[in-house]
Amino acid sequence: MGHPFPIREIARQAGLSEATVDRVLNGRGGVRESTAREVRRAIADLDRQRTQVRLTGRTFMIDIVMQAPERFSTAVRAALEAELPALHPAVVRSRFHFRETGPVDELIGTLDRIARRGSQGVVLKAPDVPEVTAAVGRLVAAGVPVITLVTDLPASARLGYVGIDDRAAGTTAAYLMGQWLGDRPGHVLTSLSSGFFRNEEEREMGFRSAMRAHHPDRTLVEIAEGQGLDATQYDLARAALERDPEIRAVYSIGGGNIATLRAFADLGRACAVFIAHDLDHDNTRLLREHRLSAVLHHDLRRDLREACHLVMRAHGALPPAGPVLPSPIQVVTPYNMPTPTPG
Repeated sequence: MGHPFPIREIARQAGLSEATVDRVLNGRGGVRESTAREVRRAIADLDRQRTQVRLTGRTFMIDIVMQAPERFSTAVRAALEAELPALHPAVVRSRFHFRETGPVDELIGTLDRIARRGSQGVVLKAPDVPEVTAAVGRLVAAGVPVITLVTDLPASARLGYVGIDDRAAGTTAAYLMGQWLGDRPGHVLTSLSSGFFRNEEEREMGFRSAMRAHHPDRTLVEIAEGQGLDATQYDLARAALERDPEIRAVYSIGGGNIATLRAFADLGRACAVFIAHDLDHDNTRLLREHRLSAVLHHDLRRDLREACHLVMRAHGALPPAGPVLPSPIQVVTPYNMPTPTPG
């Protein structure tokens, strides 16, 4: 396993002991494959961050903990690592803990291990359930500031939230839906990955409230708990379409859009308007192919930059500042897609 990094640096990145890393690197055995994967991932993370690590200044080790589909966690990783050089003269090092789905106790276990091991900050995307709120409290009690990313935990001891105003995003989606559907008949499918994510709940409330106010005769059909994953989303979307032949449009709050469109196609049905969130790699392709009407997007790099600044302020490395404002909501269509910025 060739690499240019000292064992101590790899151990810190992986959150493991130097002895364990040494055993993995030298193939001495007695180490679980999952631990070996953590070492390999730490080396890969260090390699990607090598340019920024060479910068001089104070070093902050932060942990990014997320429950999200791979397409979104990949976008978050890329956004953070693209921002790292701009944080000079501070050096921000990151450890990633990503999961697509799973029992909440596994997520709690990750947060509690970070609390025991120590960290200078946690950036967290997690469901808004009491167990997570309690785990955030334990992190803060251990001196680890927590910043929520794209979905909030308002009842927790988190230091701050970075992301959009989700209720405004839902209202924006309703406005676009009303404009584009016009007087054409048809029901609207609203799709959530999970009812336990605060951001999705807020989007749904904003959408439903605005539709009720301005388009009271339009029927909304909800599906949820597809986790934004194509396999589970397809079955939910297809079942909804089979039950309701009048569904003509979609507001996708939680993702899985390839699967939803496949369900329409497999039943020979057309989707007149399809509004989604986030320019991940799936939605970028679907938008280019004109299979999505619009994507409500925000600048993840800005969000991660703000999260890092909050961590630095928590440790006195930056002067105090006012509250973080919500990220601007961008309405992206096939005709105004942003040019990718080099990372």
